[in-house]
Amino acid sequence: MNPLVSTAWLADRLHDSHVRAVDASWYLPAAGRDPAAEFREGHIPGAVRFDLDEASEPGSPLPHMLPSAEQFAALMSELGLGDDDMIVVYDASGINLSAPRAWWMCRVFGHERVAVLDGGLGAWRREGRTLETGDAAPRPAGRFTARYDPTLVRDVPEMLEILRSGGAQLVDARSAGRFAGSEPEPRPGLRGGHIPGSRSIPFQSLVDESGRMLGADQLRGILRAAGVGPAHPVVTSCGSGVTACAVALALEVAGLPPAAVYDGSWTEWGGRADLPVETGPPRPLEP
Repeated sequence: MNPLVSTAWLADRLHDSHVRAVDASWYLPAAGRDPAAEFREGHIPGAVRFDLDEASEPGSPLPHMLPSAEQFAALMSELGLGDDDMIVVYDASGINLSAPRAWWMCRVFGHERVAVLDGGLGAWRREGRTLETGDAAPRPAGRFTARYDPTLVRDVPEMLEILRSGGAQLVDARSAGRFAGSEPEPRPGLRGGHIPGSRSIPFQSLVDESGRMLGADQLRGILRAAGVGPAHPVVTSCGSGVTACAVALALEVAGLPPAAVYDGSWTEWGGRADLPVETGPPRPLEP
């Protein structure tokens, strides 16, 4: 199914009990934004709030690591979401910051009826569409079944095997400065640079000025320019596995096969002295 839906598509289906809007807004602490407070100030009618931090593995020293299938199923069921629901996730960042992570998590746990709202809450507001205020309306618990799909996730041993074999293309969604190691990491204690051989596609480059995702042809052009093609599998990464999912979303919009996400991303890789690091721009493309 199409991984994106328009604001008009969602607005026409707000009264369908099996189309569920999910606000997955999240920000780095330095942004000074409170997604819970912003949700209460205004959200899409009927939406529930997906807390990315609560939906992560409890007790992990790394941020935003996937929870177990049982934990994810319990969280989604508690939000009143079920197996038959068409889930439409959005965020208020204007650049697809965190909604793609919720989309990808649903996919990892076997829920295919999920899409990202193109343009997010910003587009919804600009079009003058109705908003609700306050907390999410109480709903009965849902029945959400989670089945973990390991093909969409990579860990350190698998990443090292990719470096050894060249079996996948690695794409880094962080800014060009963080990729090169010339810009400081927002989390202290991390080395600068990138996983050797990675290509750089900052996630902000995948949307237009309105926050809507670029068209399939434009996305394929960005991928080609970065040296990413359809011939080999793709693994995406970023700082903590959040914006890497925006690149995974773009790949599907562009018509490429589903990408895997390195869940530990740079917080894990850049924080370990035993893992190799490159600095500077991406390696030159082979002729």
